[in-house]
Amino acid sequence: MPITSAGILMYRHNDGGLQVLLAHPGGPFWQRRDDGAWMLPKGERVPGEAAEETARREFEEELGAPATGELHSLGRLRQRGGKWVEAFALEGRFDPAALHSNLFELEWPPHSGRRASFAEIDRVAWFTLAQAREKILPSQVELLDRLESHLSRGR
Repeated sequence: MPITSAGILMYRHNDGGLQVLLAHPGGPFWQRRDDGAWMLPKGERVPGEAAEETARREFEEELGAPATGELHSLGRLRQRGGKWVEAFALEGRFDPAALHSNLFELEWPPHSGRRASFAEIDRVAWFTLAQAREKILPSQVELLDRLESHLSRGR
């Protein structure tokens, strides 16, 4: 059975127009990657947990702040590696300086026998949709299109 994750694509309207909040994964594998490496905060669903619950839990674990407000489904998509992601849109505010991510442990450097801790998310930032299309993982670009469609229907 393929792994299923759930996450939140937070957005806001400001003087510059629509912006989305994207997260950059922490750890040594992503350290030097920028364009095509950012994503929505997301994580694996546990058995019996609703996708909305997973998305809120993961947002808080990865960013350090609760995701409050009404979630709007952006549907599911399959990432290149086979993992399914169920995404939700949430209008909200988050100060990137307030980021406080959970940690994960990894043997680093590989085959060294030493373990190191890394932030699951090392930074977050607000991007316009045009910027986000450059920054986000290619397999998640469709979520930006779905957000645009969702917002255009609501107006």
